[in-house]
Amino acid sequence: MRIPLPQPNQPDRDRQTQGDQPMPDQPAPDASVQDQIVAAIKQVYDPEIPVNIYDLGLIYEVDVKPDETVDVKMTLTTPNCPEAQTLPGMVEQAVETVAGVKKANVEIVWEPRWDKEMMSDAAKLQLGFM
Repeated sequence: MRIPLPQPNQPDRDRQTQGDQPMPDQPAPDASVQDQIVAAIKQVYDPEIPVNIYDLGLIYEVDVKPDETVDVKMTLTTPNCPEAQTLPGMVEQAVETVAGVKKANVEIVWEPRWDKEMMSDAAKLQLGFM
């Protein structure tokens, strides 16, 4: 099952809220596998940027297969990103911590090209772009 990831700046992309209180990035105990995968990815940070890679807009697609493998398409902020060798492995490890996931495959893609408009509003605010 392919997880439809929200487009940049849609409310779903930002941290969920319950009433006026922000909810933590951890899923509820009965959360779907998709929710748990997104929550796991939100635990991955580029060491040079204090925002998780999901809110940075680096995750383009998450496809959960019937055989419990997960294919992730992601990008980097630039082709010369110093974390290019590290981040995909970090995403793979994070996704594989989710119950019901046997294997994660991470592919780096360059289209569409990443830009700061792909960040969630929360990420833009935290980085001073709003």
